[in-house]
Amino acid sequence: MITIGEASKILGVTPKTLRLWEKEGKITSHKTKGNHRRYLMSDLLGFSNKDKITIGYARVSSQGQKKDLNRQEQLLEFYCTGKAYNFKIISDLGSGLNYKKKGLNSLIKMICSNEIGRLVLVHKDRLLRFGSELIFSLCEQFGVEVVIVNKSQASTFEEELASDVLEIITVFSTRLYGSRSHKNKKIIDQLQEIAKEIKG
Repeated sequence: MITIGEASKILGVTPKTLRLWEKEGKITSHKTKGNHRRYLMSDLLGFSNKDKITIGYARVSSQGQKKDLNRQEQLLEFYCTGKAYNFKIISDLGSGLNYKKKGLNSLIKMICSNEIGRLVLVHKDRLLRFGSELIFSLCEQFGVEVVIVNKSQASTFEEELASDVLEIITVFSTRLYGSRSHKNKKIIDQLQEIAKEIKG
């Protein structure tokens, strides 16, 4: 719960405007015993984000996962349409260790320019394999709500570790031997088998 002064700074309006909005039923405050207005941060973010765009972000690591990328895009579209959001889907095809992806950089610019009200992901690791917390901190700083659709389908520690190791070695073996080399394909196939054993 925050004061009217703090709330007015967050929304970029005067306390007088906040009182007017409350009379018009646009925003709700809670009164203390001393009859002072207090506001819930979640209410303010919902109000300030009302006219901003929602971004659904999808990512896969390789061309071979294009079907999964399409599934993510469809799920994000279905979710955002169901919530009646004004939305746009941004997709990336590239490693979760790559911070230079076009879509990710576009997303970061939009967050920092205060264009986005909400970020929707199918899974947390679709943003980045490591470092997604940095983007989430940026979202918090700019008042962007983060929604993870499949939060309940959390991986076990062993599954996440197997996926992380597989992705790291795939990136480095691709750089070392080339993405189409027989040696690289053999390494990746062996790693995928190991990962399946760990997950199974």
